[in-house]
Amino acid sequence: MGDKLAAIVQGLVDNGYVVLPNWLDDELRSALRAELLVRQDELSRAGIGRDLEHQQRLDVRNDQTLWLDGLSLQQQQYLAQMDELRQTLNRSLFLGLNDFECHFAHYGPGHYYQKHLDAFRGRSNRVVSTVVYLNAWWPQDAGGELAIYDDKDQLLDKVSPQPGTLVCFLSEEFPHEVLPAGDDRYSIAGWFRRDGVQLL
Repeated sequence: MGDKLAAIVQGLVDNGYVVLPNWLDDELRSALRAELLVRQDELSRAGIGRDLEHQQRLDVRNDQTLWLDGLSLQQQQYLAQMDELRQTLNRSLFLGLNDFECHFAHYGPGHYYQKHLDAFRGRSNRVVSTVVYLNAWWPQDAGGELAIYDDKDQLLDKVSPQPGTLVCFLSEEFPHEVLPAGDDRYSIAGWFRRDGVQLL
């Protein structure tokens, strides 16, 4: 795990984003996917915006999501792995990350999420975004890629949702979109946050 953590830090320093194949081992990936499939009836239609601005816009995104609650063993293992990454990012990059939130995501055939930013400068606590792919396999012609752009709208990367791959990027820096999926696409999307600490 140490080499993988170092690769993530270096990728964020060099490029602001990093794609790491085989981040998640097959056993944990399979267990998380199995839980998602069993709990599929609990998924709800995803929206955009936060708090009072939250709304459902099927023309913008039509995936379904379920927030992780940390109750199952596989969720606990995954969250522990991501907390190790959080601590590494704080030690190496002094980001002050103090929270991590994440949800399962299911994109059915034809589903997508149009280009967006995960955080707007000064308006969000999300600092680093993550996506981990849970499918057992994914054909190259099945779409569903994560397209990552720079601030001039130039395509930087198009990431196929291959099993266990992790994508990690600075939330304020990179517009991105999920291209229409040709099959059922399963993932976990997450955000490392820097929330203000209230003094008692």
